[in-house]
Amino acid sequence: MKKILSFLLVLTLLPAVLAINIDAQKTSENEAIIVGLDQPTNIDLTIKNNGFDDLLSFYTIGHFSFADFLGEHDSIENLEIKKGETKNVTLSIFQRPDSKLRGKTTFSYFIQSLDKSEIEKKVTVNIVEMEDAIKVGSGTIDPETQELTIYMENKVNFKFQDLSVNFDSPFFNFKEEFTLKPYEKKEFTVEIKKEDFDKLMAGFYTLNAKVSIQDLTSNIEGRIEFVEKDNLNIQKRDYGFLVRTKVIEKVNEGNTMIDSETTIKKNIVSRLFTTLSPEPDQVERQGTTVYYTWTGKISPGESMEIIVKTNWLIPFLLVFFVVTLIYFAKKYASQNVQVRKRVSFVKAKGGEFALKVTIIAQAREFVEKVKIIDRLPPLVKMYERFGGELPDKISKDKKRLEWNYDYLEAGERRVMSYIVYSKVGILGKFALPGTICRFEKEGKSKQTTSNKAFFLAEQKNKNLIE
Repeated sequence: MKKILSFLLVLTLLPAVLAINIDAQKTSENEAIIVGLDQPTNIDLTIKNNGFDDLLSFYTIGHFSFADFLGEHDSIENLEIKKGETKNVTLSIFQRPDSKLRGKTTFSYFIQSLDKSEIEKKVTVNIVEMEDAIKVGSGTIDPETQELTIYMENKVNFKFQDLSVNFDSPFFNFKEEFTLKPYEKKEFTVEIKKEDFDKLMAGFYTLNAKVSIQDLTSNIEGRIEFVEKDNLNIQKRDYGFLVRTKVIEKVNEGNTMIDSETTIKKNIVSRLFTTLSPEPDQVERQGTTVYYTWTGKISPGESMEIIVKTNWLIPFLLVFFVVTLIYFAKKYASQNVQVRKRVSFVKAKGGEFALKVTIIAQAREFVEKVKIIDRLPPLVKMYERFGGELPDKISKDKKRLEWNYDYLEAGERRVMSYIVYSKVGILGKFALPGTICRFEKEGKSKQTTSNKAFFLAEQKNKNLIE
């Protein structure tokens, strides 16, 4: 009877003696699983065998597995561990594709001995979408920035291998391929060109990162701060002499709307000859000065151009004409003797070309020793019958006529005329030189010359053209 009781006691204690006797401690923490990505998260364990030599297996049930649910095992089976031995073990955890679990989730896994005895352990993993696991951002920029640093940060304990990322924003666009370790932050320096954003206003802009890994693609958004900066570039140009042009150009090289006010002034004379483009918004007169004002708003990248053109050619010509008129009027008024000359067509019996030349001399003041000299042009001869006063000297060789007077009273008028003719037909413009008048005034010799006389030969019925 005692033997039977001893046998039963041995059978009762044998499972307790042979039961699994290990310590399993998790050495990793904050493991994460990325939804939709067929890539496991790794859990690190330290296992110490406090019992006999054994072969250990690991398994779990439900939403997780140490296999990838496609039949490819990435788990540890039949881990040989000797008595008193300590081993480091890494378990690869997969989530079922149809699992809807999200966030921090705790599940059980089992470590089984060769004799099928086992212990249960619990582990917590964070199940997140890829856009929640990765963060993108950048530094701030302003209109004078030439390089910008952007970054991509892994917020979870998960290794992203062979990431392909396309960064896109209003300021730049580029693509990178890289691996992102747990909690790693990678920075990229990108060159930006002012012409790509010179019309953008200050504010926040979206930085979009299109992230692709295996068959999973996700759009992750960050933001870029385009800080305010006023930068109004003003250029002025002046050119021209008689037509004076002033150009004022304002270019908004900043990133904020800028209020612009431009004022120029003109006096009451120059304003008469000034054109403005565009038309000013305000015109104000103060005394003899007129103020023109342009107001408006200039957007980033835009410009405002004001053109002020003063045409001094018209007043210059007007002044020149008046000065010339005054000069000749004074000169005419200062002449002691005025001599005028004209020609007219006359009919000759023989059909020759003939002209009547008339010279009129009139004294404005008393003059003495008056000598009036006239010369005949080539190709013509003088007809020896005279109308009016006869010449005192006639030189046929030199074709010269001369009238002499001892004196002329103020207002006295003398008229001399003669006829010239040519047997050679003359066409076109026929010109006679001016008549010279020499005289003395208060003992000083002076001279004046008449106008030149012209005749158009084809206009036989027309008179003198002077």
